[in-house]
Amino acid sequence: MSLLETYNMPFAVAIGLLVFIAIMQIIGIGDVFESADADFDLDAADAIDGAASGGFMDGLLSVIGLGKVPFLIWLALLLVIFAGIGVSGQELMKSLLGSPFDPLAAGALAGIAALPLNGLAVRPVAAILPQDETTAVGINSLIRRDAEIQTGTATAGSPARAKVLDRHGQPHFVMVEPHDPAARLGAGEVVMLVRAEGGTFFGVQYENPLLSNS
Repeated sequence: MSLLETYNMPFAVAIGLLVFIAIMQIIGIGDVFESADADFDLDAADAIDGAASGGFMDGLLSVIGLGKVPFLIWLALLLVIFAGIGVSGQELMKSLLGSPFDPLAAGALAGIAALPLNGLAVRPVAAILPQDETTAVGINSLIRRDAEIQTGTATAGSPARAKVLDRHGQPHFVMVEPHDPAARLGAGEVVMLVRAEGGTFFGVQYENPLLSNS
């Protein structure tokens, strides 16, 4: 068995990528991956928050285990499982049929099999991770939550810093503008976040008709 055989090339690439990520972490360049990891975790949390309960996307994310552990852990497990299935499958085909599958076909089949198996593998891993590894929330989950203006005065085009608590009770500091262009949001004022655009949230004062009529 040789990982460097042409028919095993997709799986050799997977192992190479896994080794590359590990080396980057060891020599201290892993901050780039950790930043991307955090961004992806938030995107995955947004997808989970936005998926309808019992909907297709909700079910798909659950099957493949995406969002249950940090993305780099999920990816590392997927690469190991993908390579293990692929190399084993190619050796089995050689012994049964006398020749392995085409590498592209073998890679596609291994990928299809690896995703649900990876979903099973991440469950015990998620159970033993520290709790703070599983509390990432997406930006969309902060909408319709109360935010307190911390410093400055928020006006249209000039956001101010505000604090909002997520569903886990963890504080987030975000930039907030008034939803009403004519309004001003002063320090200490509590508003409801009603939308987000480009990383800036828009808040509505509680005496605003938008809330009193809802």
